[in-house]
Amino acid sequence: MSGCNASTRRALLVVENESVPHDQRVWREAKTLGRNGWDVSVISPRGAGRDDRRHEVIDGIEIHRFTLREAGDGVVAYGLEYGLAVAKILWLMARVRLRRGFDVVQLCNPPDVLFAAALPFRLLGTRVIFDHHDLSPELWRSRGGSSFVHRALVWAERATFAIADVVMSTNESYRRIAIDRGGMDPDDVFVVRNGPDLDRLVPVPPDPQFHNGREHLLGYVGTMGRQDGVDYLLRALDVLVHDQGRDVQAVLVGDGPELDSLRTLAVELKLDDHVTFTGRVAPDEVAAPLSSADVCVCPDPRSPLNEVSTMIKTLEYMALGKPIAAFDLVETRVSAGDAAVYATGDRPEDLADAIAVLLDDEDLRSRIAAGGRSRVEQGLTWRHSEPHLLAAYQRALA
Repeated sequence: MSGCNASTRRALLVVENESVPHDQRVWREAKTLGRNGWDVSVISPRGAGRDDRRHEVIDGIEIHRFTLREAGDGVVAYGLEYGLAVAKILWLMARVRLRRGFDVVQLCNPPDVLFAAALPFRLLGTRVIFDHHDLSPELWRSRGGSSFVHRALVWAERATFAIADVVMSTNESYRRIAIDRGGMDPDDVFVVRNGPDLDRLVPVPPDPQFHNGREHLLGYVGTMGRQDGVDYLLRALDVLVHDQGRDVQAVLVGDGPELDSLRTLAVELKLDDHVTFTGRVAPDEVAAPLSSADVCVCPDPRSPLNEVSTMIKTLEYMALGKPIAAFDLVETRVSAGDAAVYATGDRPEDLADAIAVLLDDEDLRSRIAAGGRSRVEQGLTWRHSEPHLLAAYQRALA
């Protein structure tokens, strides 16, 4: 271990792709550990307009941040980003090791190259937990990337599994991948779901301004990347407005690399007056637009990544008591169950049909919304994930 006082358990959580505490999963994990007797430090990138101090202590958790040079397009650009990030993370890990020490280091992907920064400390006896957020090889396949890079990503993932004492998977599909593809002992893989915190995500009264004077409102929250399917949502809205003549507005909360192209698409589809892009908002501001929506949408299309990934927005919609229209993906159905109407196919037109079913039946919306809220309360909140997180840490120490 790290050589720190035997009575003190110290954890270091490492993130490369998102600032903390903006990364809500990592922040919940850090606070859960802190409440249960752990001395917690976090390394993360600095955020743009948020979380931008290089060092601060929040709620007793020490956060060290580095400046992230975000990748442009191309393999070389990504290699430069990740190489510089690993070097900066390694430097900060060494500083934390000298100043405070740590018994367990938790690596939060993506990317899957963080094992390079953790390896020296693993050789010195530090325990390693791999917090498996995303499937980088499947993400690359979903984007149609080259087979060479795909093989490199599989290798990096296997290297991360190889140095990990324990893996925390976000769902059962990821757990199977850790065991089958990663070669992990099933006893060393824990499902720690990314559940909402019902104390923070609280429904608020609907605000008519989000409707923009229209009869119905669709809601979306999340990242706007190529794999997230927001373009499918816009094309479904095109069907609802221009083909079916419905009086529908959409509010899209969040940002991402595709935001500008999505704004352009909305104009091309003559939907710019039917769509409100809010951009990124603070976590406590998400409830207002979604609470005003009649239907919330999970437009993530079928892909090797989306089929087996748990979308946190699905659980947030359910926590806010909203009915959901979604594509019929394995883990989306595991999360939502009967709280969603599922598209019968994989086209935007199929998603539009699922949305229309809900818009036409207010009683159905009420029933499945209430069922979704109950489903979250009974087993899908962060409170239900905390024991699994603590068990994973106990296993790492053992």
